[in-house]
Amino acid sequence: MSDKKVSIPESLYEKVKERCEGAGFESVSEYVTFVLREVVEEEEEEEKEFSKEDEEKVKERLRALGYMS
Repeated sequence: MSDKKVSIPESLYEKVKERCEGAGFESVSEYVTFVLREVVEEEEEEEKEFSKEDEEKVKERLRALGYMS
């Protein structure tokens, strides 16, 4: 896998740099990679959750089967 570069504003870089030093990361890049992975994983988990429509369909089916009243 080849590394790609992303540009961020210098002010944001400085804030991230402060955070990564206090969090035990060796570089801003390492910290940003960690944070982005966490965000992407969280988004993917949210996509797997039921929508309100899906939840209502399940409830309707359970009512039809007599499991809910």
